[in-house]
Amino acid sequence: MFTTRPELVGDFGMVASTHWLASATGMSVLERGGNAADAAVAAGFVLQVVEPHLNGPGGDVPILLFDPEDEQVHVVCGQGTAPAAATGEALAALGLDIVPGTGFLPNVVPGSFGAWLLLLERWGTWSVRDVLEPAIHYADKGHPLLGRVSSALETVADMFRTHWPTSAATWLPGGRIPEAGSHFTNPVLAATYRRIVDESEAAGGTREQRIRAARDAWYKGFVADAIGTYCGGTEVMDTSGTPHRGLLTADDLAAWEPAVEEPVTFDYHGHTVCKTGPWGQGPVFLQQLALLEGYDLAAMGPGSADWVHTVIEAGKLAFADREAWYGDPRFTDVPLGDLLSRPYADERRQLITDTASLELRPGAPGGRAPRLPHYPDYPDGPATAGAGEPTVAAGAGEPTVAASGEVRGDTCHLDVADSGGMMISATPSGGWLQSSPTVPGLGFCLSTRGQMFWVEQGLPNSLRPGARPRTTLTPSFALRDGKPWLAFGTPGGDFQDQWTLHFFLNVVHGGMNLQEAVDFPEFHTTHMPNSFYPRDTHPGRILLEDRHDPAVVAELRRRGHLADTGDSWSLGHVSAVAREDGWLKAAANPRGMQGYAVGR
Repeated sequence: MFTTRPELVGDFGMVASTHWLASATGMSVLERGGNAADAAVAAGFVLQVVEPHLNGPGGDVPILLFDPEDEQVHVVCGQGTAPAAATGEALAALGLDIVPGTGFLPNVVPGSFGAWLLLLERWGTWSVRDVLEPAIHYADKGHPLLGRVSSALETVADMFRTHWPTSAATWLPGGRIPEAGSHFTNPVLAATYRRIVDESEAAGGTREQRIRAARDAWYKGFVADAIGTYCGGTEVMDTSGTPHRGLLTADDLAAWEPAVEEPVTFDYHGHTVCKTGPWGQGPVFLQQLALLEGYDLAAMGPGSADWVHTVIEAGKLAFADREAWYGDPRFTDVPLGDLLSRPYADERRQLITDTASLELRPGAPGGRAPRLPHYPDYPDGPATAGAGEPTVAAGAGEPTVAASGEVRGDTCHLDVADSGGMMISATPSGGWLQSSPTVPGLGFCLSTRGQMFWVEQGLPNSLRPGARPRTTLTPSFALRDGKPWLAFGTPGGDFQDQWTLHFFLNVVHGGMNLQEAVDFPEFHTTHMPNSFYPRDTHPGRILLEDRHDPAVVAELRRRGHLADTGDSWSLGHVSAVAREDGWLKAAANPRGMQGYAVGR
């Protein structure tokens, strides 16, 4: 099978990510004696600098890690929580029934920094200075600006100049939109990270104590103070059309800690797939596997009409359960045991027929009655919705791939494997330059992940102080016959647990190697409610890359799918590293022309 690049094979180390500079940084760490945790942290900080429209220092990151010492998979939760003042009543008092997609109101505690440093502290070997030096270099000396960053800035430049002057000062040097390929710098961010390094080293003590001092400088020191002062003392325009002050305070940052959790798992054809808890959408991947377990996918063959139809219909049922049941389990009872049980999957599988469903049909796990939010676009219920593309305010929501195929950017992804047995999958996001104004003196923006909450109360994902929004960020890890095998993931919002599922099935049932599975023609559905502002839905819509057989597309339409085709290489940005047959392997995505895998 033709592939756009080789599947990399070696035995020293592998790094794959959504940007070549991050991959090169991670590999350079391995070459200089660092382990996978050191490499992931250094590469993660570089991603913040070189992909600022997709993630930033003020964003979020969930991380899956296989530790060869205890032979366990761990989840590092870098998802920040809602501020103490963030309540449904507070937003309703402002006349809002939906959390805005931009500005201050959707801000949550920036969890990325804490999670990366916790990973470094517990599993790494390097210092804060070591892992931050590459990011400081690119922020201070410059990096080639991506065309997508320039395009994103063009869409928000007037808004920056009119309403967000701190963002204009950071992202529009000299008052102009920087051109693609130009030498772009962010000296304020470089200075922020230098101060973090200085405060870390001034604290003295062990490596771990210096790392904790750096984290304190962020969450209890000058970073938290700057964030609290700016959010509480400034009104900024957001997608509601009205300026608002923020709800996030320095006390909110001081009260937050990154956490290490056990993964949620499901056994499928000799593979144990590991995901985050239901504060992320990760278990929806596992629910799809439970439904698909009842089909002979290998006999259908990847890319066939039967394959696409079956996978899409299973996804519709799993994502409907996401809407009705997922949320932060510290605040809501998520019946994961029932949702992932085989009897429940057997019952739900009976809903899949030969024709496309146009309904949103959550189940009743354990006999519980599901409750769906009120979708603003659908006063008569989610099953009656139309399929048009909404008009979204510039910078709103997670910029991702629209149903039309238009690429607006999205998130990042990073995978690392070292020769010592450690493997990591991480999906950094949030803190996008176009969604919240740059904090003065810090050089970065805050996460607007709070837009994923519902103002409506009584739901699993209702806005609550201290709760994590039910995020779409969903790194993946799989063991084969109990041994660590595959770390993988993708950007893409609601599409993440579709594109990665297809990749996984291509390998498991299609017999493809990693690069073949990445390159294979991709598809997805926009049937489920969008997790981001303005929460639009397109029942029955599917989009396929036009490399699919036209006869397959025609058959899908005959079965009732509202099927469209997009550009040949437009959907999905999966990357992966694997450990099999005594080798390390890696693959990266050609789509977007910036992801890269390196290794030897």
